[in-house]
Amino acid sequence: MSKRDPKAENNQITVSKSVEDFSNFSHQVLSYVNRAVPNIDYLREISKMLMDFSRSDSVELWLKKDDKLAHCKITRQAEHSFHYEEIVPSEYKREEIVTNRKGYSIIDRLRTDILQGKFDPSLPLFTSNGSFWTGNIEESLTSIPGFERRGYHHDPSALEDYKSLALIPLVLADENIGLMQMMSKQRDHFIEKEIELYESVAQTLGIALVSQRTQAALLERIKELTCLYNIARLAGQEEMSNSEILQAIVYLIPPAWQYPEITVGRITIDGHSYTTSSFHQGWQKQVADIVIKGKRRGTVEVSYTKLKPVLDEGPFLKEERNLLEVIAKQVALILERREAKEDSIKLQEQLRHADRLATIGQLAAGIAHELNEPLGSILGFAQLVKKSPELPDQIGQDIEKIVNASLHAREVIRMLMIFARQIPPKTTRVQLNQLVNEGLYFFEARCASAGIELVRSLSPDVPEIAGDQSQLNQVLINLVVNSIQAMPNGGKLTIQTFTSKDYVSLVVEDTGIGMSEDIVEKIFIPFFTTKDVDKGTGLGLAVVHGIVTSHKGNIKVKSKVGQGTRFEIQLPIVYSK
Repeated sequence: MSKRDPKAENNQITVSKSVEDFSNFSHQVLSYVNRAVPNIDYLREISKMLMDFSRSDSVELWLKKDDKLAHCKITRQAEHSFHYEEIVPSEYKREEIVTNRKGYSIIDRLRTDILQGKFDPSLPLFTSNGSFWTGNIEESLTSIPGFERRGYHHDPSALEDYKSLALIPLVLADENIGLMQMMSKQRDHFIEKEIELYESVAQTLGIALVSQRTQAALLERIKELTCLYNIARLAGQEEMSNSEILQAIVYLIPPAWQYPEITVGRITIDGHSYTTSSFHQGWQKQVADIVIKGKRRGTVEVSYTKLKPVLDEGPFLKEERNLLEVIAKQVALILERREAKEDSIKLQEQLRHADRLATIGQLAAGIAHELNEPLGSILGFAQLVKKSPELPDQIGQDIEKIVNASLHAREVIRMLMIFARQIPPKTTRVQLNQLVNEGLYFFEARCASAGIELVRSLSPDVPEIAGDQSQLNQVLINLVVNSIQAMPNGGKLTIQTFTSKDYVSLVVEDTGIGMSEDIVEKIFIPFFTTKDVDKGTGLGLAVVHGIVTSHKGNIKVKSKVGQGTRFEIQLPIVYSK
């Protein structure tokens, strides 16, 4: 019976205890997989657990991720020393190198060979499973043969104060998915039988990492789909306004990102912003444009309020970029559909309004025709009687009243005929700027006495149009008179002309009392007026409508109570010889 080596016995006791510890540690690693945390948070916790368990002074994990390498490192030097980055492996002499970013060294070569499975198990300090370990880095690395011939050198500064090193591959289904690196400032920190157990832990850790990455990706997809589903539900809420829907959508954004607790969002559309609570723009952000009918109308923006490690796009996943683009497109589609519906409703209302005006026009034309003949007889007989030499003064005065009333009624009928387009325009060449200048000449003194600033903004390149000079002058006069009457306490009256693609426009805008939407709907109906009975017939704007329509033009009205009214008359740029 051989004499037992006390040192070997102590080692056996340590290993026996470690087997149980390794088993418990493996179970702990697997149990942590089921926590719904982002991948980086999982790596941080696993790295800390591994450092505490191995009593190492530094732990690094190198993990293959698509065409990149995910690298995380934690040390005992500082409480918050965890560092994560994703790098593209450098290329040196056509071979990929896992570098420590301080220059290529023997350790870099070792990491690369282990990750790529290019190792010679016959070399000292390698295990049959491809792990490398040493309790004396300085002596071991300089004694490894073959590295000098491959052009790599030993850089002692890269070791800092570390004495022991273990590089253990993470293998899953015969595929090398990464590398576990542990370093200690004590010599002989690792022993051979522990390395075998660490290789077993590495297999468990490889399974855990892949499983956690899959679960984290699945969780992110669920969050993304939940966000899009809720946006789709909001799109169907017809009773909600655009502002309410956009505000609701912006609150759906943070839960769909990796770190909802530090995520803030903002939707900007047409100069209006909708934000989550306590929004402030961070350094790390994503932005996607909202494009409607080829025009950029706004953006969807996501920011982190705290700095996070760099991933695919800053701290954000490429899937989050895709989600942000989809959200921006969904917002654009929602707004486009709603605006199209609003335009359709407005068009239908305009058609109904035009139909009502046409019906009223037909009625007005019929009434005018029916009244015109007897009115002409009344006026003719009254004027004939008035010429009698023996007519008493009182009767003469009464007959004068009949004549004046008949003339007024005839003017009303004339305006009704214009509204009903029974008096066709006498088409000539009309220079709109000249018409405006001549027409405003008679209002300058009246505006000055009423405290109204009269502003002309006439485009010099307005072309001639085909129209009835007298009727178009009537349009200008009616609109200007209405504006003056809407500013009893003074204000500003702006007359503008300009040319668009197909139209010449005449704008009459005031800063008067304005009108409500209900009144705007009725202003072109004959005899509708908001003035006192003796202040107007209610035919001024009806005549404007009739004249503009007979010229195949359009009228746009914008008005707000207390702010003023804007009329825009659009006349086609067509001249008939």
